[in-house]
Parts: sequence; C-alpha cells; structure tokens
Amino acid sequence: MPRDPRHEPGRREFLHSSLGAWLVLGCSRSAARENVMATPIAPKPAAPKPAAATPDPPKAGARMPVLFVGHGSPMNAIEDNQWSRAFRALGEQLPRPRAVLCVSAHWYTPGTFLTDNAQPETIHDFGGFPPALHAMQYPAPGAPDLARRVSELLAANAARPRSDWGLDHGTWSVLVHLLPAADVPVVQLSIDGRLPAAAHIEIGKALAPLRDEGVLVLGSGNIVHNLRDAFGNMQAGRTQTPSWAAEFDRAAASALEQRDAQHLASSLESSVGRNAHPTPEHYLPLLYSFGASLADDALSYPISGFDAGSLSMRAVRFG
Repeated sequence: MPRDPRHEPGRREFLHSSLGAWLVLGCSRSAARENVMATPIAPKPAAPKPAAATPDPPKAGARMPVLFVGHGSPMNAIEDNQWSRAFRALGEQLPRPRAVLCVSAHWYTPGTFLTDNAQPETIHDFGGFPPALHAMQYPAPGAPDLARRVSELLAANAARPRSDWGLDHGTWSVLVHLLPAADVPVVQLSIDGRLPAAAHIEIGKALAPLRDEGVLVLGSGNIVHNLRDAFGNMQAGRTQTPSWAAEFDRAAASALEQRDAQHLASSLESSVGRNAHPTPEHYLPLLYSFGASLADDALSYPISGFDAGSLSMRAVRFG
C-alpha cells in the first residue's frame, strides 16, 4: 500500500534544507545532461484512479492544441496546491488526445531520440524527496507507432528510437493531472543540447502535422528557471519576484503574442536571459511548442504566476 502523501513532509519543508537544494540541482543538471536514469527506491503502487469525467475524444478532422506547461517542483505531482489544481483544471479543458508527444526538460541529450517502449518506465530522476514521490507511478502505455511517425517527420535530424529511457518527472508530474487515468499513450522526444535555439523551433514546426492526427504536443519546462535563486528565496522566506524574472517572463509572453521567433531564439543570450536560465534545458521545450503552433492559433495562458519567487509557472496553450 503506498504511503499517503498527506502524511509525508511537504515540499517546502524539504526544500528549505541545503541538502534538498543540492539534490534537486543534481536532478536538473546530472540526470538531464548525462542521461543517467535513476533507480526507483520504492515498490510500485496501484495505477492512478481515473478521473470522474474524461474529456471527449477529438472529432474527425479536429486539430489538437499545443501546450507548454511550467512543471515546477516534482512535489506538484502529489501535493494539493495551487499548481496541481491548475494542472487539473487545464486537463479538464482539453479534448482527449489519441496520444501525447512530450518534450521534457529532463531528457537533454547529444542527439534526437524517441522512446519506443510499449510500456515506458516511470523514471524517478531525482533524489532525497519523500518516499511517496519516489513510489509514484504513471503507467501510461507507450506508442511505438507514434515514435516511428515522429522519426519520419524528423528524418533530417536523424531522430532514433531508444528503449533505455521512459517517462521522466518533467512528463509524468504534469500528465498525472492532465490525464490522471494514465490511459493515453505517451512518447518522449529528447532535446538535442548541441543544437542552436532556432533549430528547436524548426523541429517543432516539423511536428505540427501530428496535431491533425490526434496527438497532443506538450512541452514541459519553465519559462524562468534559476534554481539557486529559487532555493535562496525559500531559505530566506522571500516571496517577491525579482525584476529580472518578471522581465524575462513578460518578454517571452510578448514574443509569443507577436510570434517573434527571433526574440524567442535569442533571449537566452542577454544578461537577463542568462540569469533566468543558467542552463537552457527548461526553456527549450517552449520553442518546440511554439514551433508546432500556427499563426492562426488562439493563444492563452491558462496558468501564470511564480513559485519560490522566481520560478515561472506560466503555461501556454496554442489552439
């Protein structure tokens, strides 16, 4: 029987410790950059219970929206907080996809790869969090057929299937709320860290046809992601958003509204951009989502705001 997360130490209690900060920084840099898969340290609990109501499937010829979601702390997967409730509300507004293609900040590799597992593993790519989070499972099926289709679309990038990865927390900590029944097939697409920013937009453009095939393209990262600053804020009890974080978040939103691909591709090169993203992996999923969007898509921000002062939790919906 899995532990009740309500009886576990909360995120804030954990993250206030300097040890917790080191462990999560390691999650973002070591697991994402070196592609080292952590071993789950707790038995698998039962699958998540289905939601009370399931979104309707897309109608024939209907185009799926594209999403970017600021996933924030892994603890959002098991906590009842403003972000997890916002993820649930967003999921209730979406048409039911045939499958999900997720670009997660936490699969950052030298190359373009796709998971082709029939039953992808739930990867716990972090350490030191409460047992309930390590025990979390998201047993969605894979979609080898979708992996092959994406490989065709990304032939110019030599996209290749891999079976040694699964669903990392950038994917499942969001999908456990968007699609809690875990009954929609999921494929992850890696981020090739060798590419310039503009190339990630071009990959997103190549993925756009999937929207007419019932596939939800989902980017998962954060528009502002400086963990050292966020942990410093939490340890000091600061909640005010620093000006550089608000400026970067606001400028990204403005660029999305104006479809300013040049700004989106170059924004990490400024001093504000380097402060907002000491490393780029949490920003780049936004570029895939933008690339997969179309000029006539309705644009909305179903979630906005900052956690730990400077961590942007903005979600973007196209269509």
